[in-house]
Amino acid sequence: MSKYLISFPSAAMVVPDDEWQEVGRAAHAVIEEAKAAGVYVFAGGIDENTAPALVSADGTVEEGGYPWAPPLDGGFTVLELPSRADAIAWAARLAKACRCAQELRVFMIDPQL
Repeated sequence: MSKYLISFPSAAMVVPDDEWQEVGRAAHAVIEEAKAAGVYVFAGGIDENTAPALVSADGTVEEGGYPWAPPLDGGFTVLELPSRADAIAWAARLAKACRCAQELRVFMIDPQL
Protein backbone atom coordinates (compact mmCIF):
# COMPACT_ATOMS: atom_id res chain seq x y z
CA MET A 1 0.00 0.00 0.00
CA SER A 2 1.23 3.46 -0.85
CA LYS A 3 0.17 6.88 0.36
CA TYR A 4 -1.04 9.25 -2.35
CA LEU A 5 -1.35 13.02 -2.23
CA ILE A 6 -4.37 14.37 -4.12
CA SER A 7 -4.32 18.15 -4.28
CA PHE A 8 -5.32 21.32 -6.08
CA PRO A 9 -4.24 24.99 -5.87
CA SER A 10 -6.82 27.53 -4.70
CA ALA A 11 -6.92 29.21 -8.11
CA ALA A 12 -8.18 25.99 -9.69
CA MET A 13 -11.52 26.23 -7.88
CA VAL A 14 -13.68 28.57 -9.90
CA VAL A 15 -17.10 28.12 -8.35
CA PRO A 16 -20.04 30.55 -8.44
CA ASP A 17 -20.71 32.06 -5.01
CA ASP A 18 -24.10 30.39 -4.67
CA GLU A 19 -22.61 26.91 -5.29
CA TRP A 20 -19.85 26.80 -2.63
CA GLN A 21 -22.05 25.03 -0.08
CA GLU A 22 -22.90 22.26 -2.56
CA VAL A 23 -19.21 21.85 -3.47
CA GLY A 24 -18.36 21.61 0.23
CA ARG A 25 -21.04 18.97 0.82
CA ALA A 26 -19.89 16.95 -2.18
CA ALA A 27 -16.22 17.09 -1.15
CA HIS A 28 -17.02 16.14 2.45
CA ALA A 29 -19.11 13.22 1.18
CA VAL A 30 -16.11 11.84 -0.75
CA ILE A 31 -13.91 12.19 2.34
CA GLU A 32 -16.52 10.35 4.43
CA GLU A 33 -16.54 7.57 1.81
CA ALA A 34 -12.74 7.35 2.04
CA LYS A 35 -12.98 7.08 5.83
CA ALA A 36 -15.63 4.37 5.56
CA ALA A 37 -13.43 2.49 3.06
CA GLY A 38 -10.49 2.64 5.48
CA VAL A 39 -8.20 4.50 3.04
CA TYR A 40 -8.33 7.98 4.62
CA VAL A 41 -5.11 9.33 6.15
CA PHE A 42 -5.49 13.13 6.18
CA ALA A 43 -7.31 15.96 4.44
CA GLY A 44 -7.40 19.71 4.80
CA GLY A 45 -6.49 23.00 3.25
CA ILE A 46 -3.73 25.53 3.69
CA ASP A 47 -4.78 28.49 5.86
CA GLU A 48 -4.08 31.32 3.44
CA ASN A 49 -4.63 33.94 6.16
CA THR A 50 -1.48 32.81 7.96
CA ALA A 51 1.81 33.60 6.24
CA PRO A 52 4.37 30.80 5.98
CA ALA A 53 7.64 31.00 7.89
CA LEU A 54 10.95 29.97 6.36
CA VAL A 55 13.07 28.37 9.10
CA SER A 56 16.78 28.00 8.27
CA ALA A 57 19.11 25.26 9.52
CA ASP A 58 20.57 27.72 12.05
CA GLY A 59 17.10 28.47 13.44
CA THR A 60 16.73 31.86 11.75
CA VAL A 61 13.10 32.58 10.88
CA GLU A 62 11.92 34.73 7.99
CA GLU A 63 8.32 35.52 7.10
CA GLY A 64 7.27 34.02 3.81
CA GLY A 65 8.24 30.86 1.99
CA TYR A 66 10.95 30.29 -0.57
CA PRO A 67 11.03 33.49 -2.66
CA TRP A 68 11.56 31.54 -5.90
CA ALA A 69 8.76 29.03 -5.37
CA PRO A 70 5.08 29.45 -6.26
CA PRO A 71 2.81 29.86 -3.24
CA LEU A 72 1.57 26.68 -1.60
CA ASP A 73 -2.18 26.89 -1.14
CA GLY A 74 -5.33 24.94 -1.81
CA GLY A 75 -6.64 21.62 -0.62
CA PHE A 76 -4.93 18.32 0.09
CA THR A 77 -6.04 14.76 0.70
CA VAL A 78 -3.79 11.85 1.60
CA LEU A 79 -5.14 8.34 1.04
CA GLU A 80 -3.46 4.97 1.52
CA LEU A 81 -4.30 2.80 -1.47
CA PRO A 82 -3.19 -0.47 -3.05
CA SER A 83 -2.54 0.91 -6.55
CA ARG A 84 -2.13 3.96 -8.74
CA ALA A 85 -5.34 2.97 -10.52
CA ASP A 86 -7.20 3.17 -7.21
CA ALA A 87 -5.58 6.55 -6.51
CA ILE A 88 -6.69 7.84 -9.92
CA ALA A 89 -10.24 6.68 -9.22
CA TRP A 90 -10.33 8.54 -5.88
CA ALA A 91 -8.75 11.64 -7.49
CA ALA A 92 -11.51 11.57 -10.11
CA ARG A 93 -14.16 11.46 -7.37
CA LEU A 94 -12.56 14.45 -5.65
CA ALA A 95 -12.22 16.31 -8.95
CA LYS A 96 -15.93 15.86 -9.62
CA ALA A 97 -16.86 16.98 -6.08
CA CYS A 98 -14.52 19.99 -6.09
CA ARG A 99 -15.24 20.85 -9.73
CA CYS A 100 -11.56 21.15 -10.56
CA ALA A 101 -8.72 18.91 -11.68
CA GLN A 102 -6.66 17.24 -8.97
CA GLU A 103 -2.93 16.59 -8.97
CA LEU A 104 -1.92 13.07 -7.96
CA ARG A 105 1.44 12.21 -6.43
CA VAL A 106 2.76 9.19 -4.57
CA PHE A 107 4.82 9.57 -1.40
CA MET A 108 8.27 8.00 -1.30
CA ILE A 109 8.45 6.18 1.99
CA ASP A 110 11.76 6.00 3.83
CA PRO A 111 11.95 2.42 5.16
CA GLN A 112 13.94 3.63 8.18
CA LEU A 113 11.06 5.81 9.41
